[in-house]
Amino acid sequence: MSESLTYADAGVDIKKAGDLVRRFKEIAKRTPRSGVMGEIGGFGGLFSLNIANIERPVLVSATDGVGTKLKIAFMMNRHNTVGIDLVAMCVNDIAVQGAKPLFFLDYLATGKLQSHVAIQVVEGIADGCSEAHCALIGGETAEMPGFYSPGEYDLAGFAVGIVDNAKIVDGSDIGVGHMLISVPSSGLHSNGFSLVRKICFETLKLTVDAHVDDLGQTLGEALLTPTRIYSETVQRLIRDLPIHGLAHITGGGLEENIVRVIPEACSATLHRNSWEMPPIFKFLQDAGNVSDAEMMRTFNNGIGLVAIVPKSSVQDVMLRLQGMDEAPAVIGEISERKHGTHRFEWTD
Repeated sequence: MSESLTYADAGVDIKKAGDLVRRFKEIAKRTPRSGVMGEIGGFGGLFSLNIANIERPVLVSATDGVGTKLKIAFMMNRHNTVGIDLVAMCVNDIAVQGAKPLFFLDYLATGKLQSHVAIQVVEGIADGCSEAHCALIGGETAEMPGFYSPGEYDLAGFAVGIVDNAKIVDGSDIGVGHMLISVPSSGLHSNGFSLVRKICFETLKLTVDAHVDDLGQTLGEALLTPTRIYSETVQRLIRDLPIHGLAHITGGGLEENIVRVIPEACSATLHRNSWEMPPIFKFLQDAGNVSDAEMMRTFNNGIGLVAIVPKSSVQDVMLRLQGMDEAPAVIGEISERKHGTHRFEWTD
């Protein structure tokens, strides 16, 4: 009779996964929030919804990943920041609809589970949840031998938030004459990394530990800078200011994301050079000979969030943002869309 095989013989270590769950429970305790019920480890995360001060509660959900930015984490063997990216990409999408994040779940898949790597990743997720004021209430860690390259993993996240129906920010009140105000990004955030890697590692043939004078740091450090989380910034803006539209600037850049929130009858005009662009974008554009148009539809180019407000409220919004140590800029305005024309244009 042949030797009796186990799941471990096939490359799946159930004991290691169980030990990690116990560690994840401790990490999740760093993200307390009212409403959380029980601990990580059950079949589902439990959350008691308090709607005492909300007339018509609406749940808002979003899911996303980190994309090929993970490749940079693999190259650097640094895994404590991509979890922040994961949370940011999800909670920012619900924040721009006016929702407060409530809870978050993650999915980590890998070929062979490395405990020290998984712990770094989940610690980063907890850091992001703490910043977003939401609770990490569960997740899944999947070990799939032969499915991923050695040392690699993939991440996905799921966020749920809540907003009163009357306070949803949906762009319906946007009209001609509204102004666009930008809030800076921290750098690349989590978009465009396939082009980034082609420029840096194929064209320039750099390594992640190469110091780049134009950036004032190593290439890897610049590329791994975590995505900013805007949920608290948004809540402080919409609390008592007329914010009629909000756009999270992710894949597709300013053009595609702003158009998502303005009415069909409107067009957005943005002014070139109206905000300060971080050095990483100029570095990539010059190194890759990337056109302005390609830059603008691939990267955020220094803007992570755009608020669309009545012209009469511009000064108040700018002052509020400056009071939060932001560096906002008025970058454009909303005009009437002429029949058959594009809904977005650039001007000098």
